[in-house]
Amino acid sequence: MIAYVGIGANLGDARANVADALARLATLAGSRLLAQSSAWRTAPIDSSGDDYINAVACIDTTLGAQDLLAALQAIELAHGRERPYRNAPRTLDLDILLYNDERIDSAALQVPHPRMLERAFVLAPLLEIAPSIDVPGHGPARGYLAGVAGQAIERLN
Repeated sequence: MIAYVGIGANLGDARANVADALARLATLAGSRLLAQSSAWRTAPIDSSGDDYINAVACIDTTLGAQDLLAALQAIELAHGRERPYRNAPRTLDLDILLYNDERIDSAALQVPHPRMLERAFVLAPLLEIAPSIDVPGHGPARGYLAGVAGQAIERLN
């Protein structure tokens, strides 16, 4: 299965946390890192705190979607992730954006990620590594760029 994972952090050494998350995805059991975006800096949206460092990774995995979610949450916990309230600043946030062409709607997981097409910090790094990707039920991701054009974003590397 091909999965795209959104990565973000704005507490502690955010850039190092994002880099470590990418390294952990590269060694995740039953998975292989296929591509990773540059790091991108964005201001918080519906949140507070310092700017975020974001990236997107593409992995090939034998893990089911729920098992992948559990593995991502374990990586978050290893970074001291706390969830005191919705959209709280975080040491590390890992989201399954896409999981093959599946559409999943459970209490624990929604795929495609429900806000991915509204966020420059998802679209820019996603389109960097998959410029012609389609989002199930929505069509080409590039068609949503105009809707996020007002969100400040800066490519770091």
